[in-house]
Amino acid sequence: MITPKRLSFVLTVFVCLVFAGIAIAGDDWREVTPAELQMKSPKVEADADAEAIFWEVRVDDSSTDGLGLSHYIRVKIFTSKGRDEFSKYDIEYRGGSRIKNLEARVTKPDGTVVFLNKDDVIDREVVKASGVKIKAKTFALPGLEVGSIVEYRYREVIDNAEADMRLVFQHDLPIETITYFVKPFGGDRDMRYQKFNVGDTRFEKDKSGFYKATMTNLPAIHEEPYMLPIDEIRAWMYIYYTNDTSSTPQQYWQGVSSRFYEAAKPSFKVTDEIKNATDEAIKGASTDEEKLKKIYNYLKVQIKNITYSANVSDDERKAVKNTKTPTDTLKVKLGGSGDIDRLFGAMAKAAGFDARLALSGNRSELFFNPNITNVGLMLGSSSIAVMVGNDWRFFSPGEYFTPFGMMGWIEEGQQALVTDPKELIWKVIPMSPPEKSVAKKTGKFKLLDDGTLVGEATIEYTGQYALTRKLNDYRDSDAEREKTLKEWVKGHILGTAEIESASIENVNDPDKPLIYRFKIRVPDYASKTGKRLFFQPNIFERSSHPRFTAATRKYDVTFSYPFLESDEFTIDFPSGFSLENADAPAPIKDTAGISSHVSLLSVTEDKKTLIYRRTFLFGNKGNILFQASSYPAIKGLFELFNKADVHQLTLRQDASTAAAIPSN
Repeated sequence: MITPKRLSFVLTVFVCLVFAGIAIAGDDWREVTPAELQMKSPKVEADADAEAIFWEVRVDDSSTDGLGLSHYIRVKIFTSKGRDEFSKYDIEYRGGSRIKNLEARVTKPDGTVVFLNKDDVIDREVVKASGVKIKAKTFALPGLEVGSIVEYRYREVIDNAEADMRLVFQHDLPIETITYFVKPFGGDRDMRYQKFNVGDTRFEKDKSGFYKATMTNLPAIHEEPYMLPIDEIRAWMYIYYTNDTSSTPQQYWQGVSSRFYEAAKPSFKVTDEIKNATDEAIKGASTDEEKLKKIYNYLKVQIKNITYSANVSDDERKAVKNTKTPTDTLKVKLGGSGDIDRLFGAMAKAAGFDARLALSGNRSELFFNPNITNVGLMLGSSSIAVMVGNDWRFFSPGEYFTPFGMMGWIEEGQQALVTDPKELIWKVIPMSPPEKSVAKKTGKFKLLDDGTLVGEATIEYTGQYALTRKLNDYRDSDAEREKTLKEWVKGHILGTAEIESASIENVNDPDKPLIYRFKIRVPDYASKTGKRLFFQPNIFERSSHPRFTAATRKYDVTFSYPFLESDEFTIDFPSGFSLENADAPAPIKDTAGISSHVSLLSVTEDKKTLIYRRTFLFGNKGNILFQASSYPAIKGLFELFNKADVHQLTLRQDASTAAAIPSN
């Protein structure tokens, strides 16, 4: 997943508080009641394998020592599947947070209690259905039986906490009762909270200065492929502090716009040094597009981006820390992603453009909603807006792997606030068309008479495809990158695929396509029956399945970005074999023009080689979000795509050749 660039150089206008934590509530475990041990069926979801009886979280935010959330959970196990799931359980957490003081125990149906051994707790990485990687504390519970009560408690510590906090009520198992106790910070700002999918739930005064919010009978969040960001669908609250008294969303956002504009104004000052560097950078450019591209590329080449550089010395980090202005960044030729964006804005102004700070939403977390008046929650990413002609364009050279003319997929399609001292300017960041994000696969292959496939292949990624993969790979070693490639190939073709002479090009180059090259040998790629070989010409979809298999859908369907897949392969036939059938799948296109899938087959004049071409386009006109009510149509469409991708052809052995080969 792409991490949004935070507003490091201006967010301090709004963020100035830190949080405090407390130890886990109570030193003793609470008594398990006979009624809980005797429970035979869940209360929230009839078919649940396990259910939380209670989940309690205490947050003391009244001091300045750091933020900690103390969790205490009690779960009832109803089925063998629930037992198996909790026999090895994950407590997930994201970067910037830690799990401490984890304890757990099991109360068996006969009342026997077994405690977790701390040596049985490990750290690992969990890959979600959406492809996002999450860290987790994993523990194995001893002596777990159907009918047992599982209890665990831990402290969730958030490092470098800012003046906001997510309180999650809905999790991956049903919950009978979940309660948050929050003791607010005692400063000059009021604690407020924004509600998401929690109905009428609200905080009410409790004892000892705490406020209490409770929800009951919460169903589990069940992951679905290509689902909305989790914060769009689960029940949660957002705690923040403010003394803002704006009466309407428009007044609030106008205030945000003007304050951020003033805060960022010094960053766009054109000095002699910036003017000279700009003149040198845009030399020879005659159009606005050429000027901006030259500035963009100048920054990628001339300024070392320490946010993305694999090797950054302590002296370099110190130098960046001491920079205060874009001119300083230009002088030391070092900067973080925010520093580089600021310098781009100043150089764009030096070239004669109107350049502003722009704030935008993050589509990987939460879709922008102008009625939610919280800048930290709604506008978590930044870029530079430049007036080109009569329209605002958006640029972020600080996002090192983002190509010129594009933004990261988390920001494309999102509303952006172009800061201004008086006017409220909203502009949607355009979604890049499918042709900008291409996965191009080519190769020359040969089928042997025993069904083995051998050959050489190249996979080339551009746009959002390349951006996503480079962000995942650029810090890995060559060996780790090659391992990732081999696992991907085996997963798409066959687990027995043998990969050799693999090379990966342009991982650290922001402008060039990401390219994989390798040789491959796949035993039993074609199935042999008598005198026939059955094989799939679409080699890299050999092991593919329909993307959607469930009969029903609860949540909307969303794709990260529009894309285009382009394949072209040649497959030489074994000596003595020829095509028995060469029919191609029919073209597929939906009535709204959102997608198209075309497969073309042809044979060389000597009838010895198949030429396979495929073009698959999805997301025309930025259509990547579909309501759950349209799921049957989306599911059916992708079933047709998959059927075309796994289409089989048949080779038949010539009679004369078969007679010349001795039988086994």
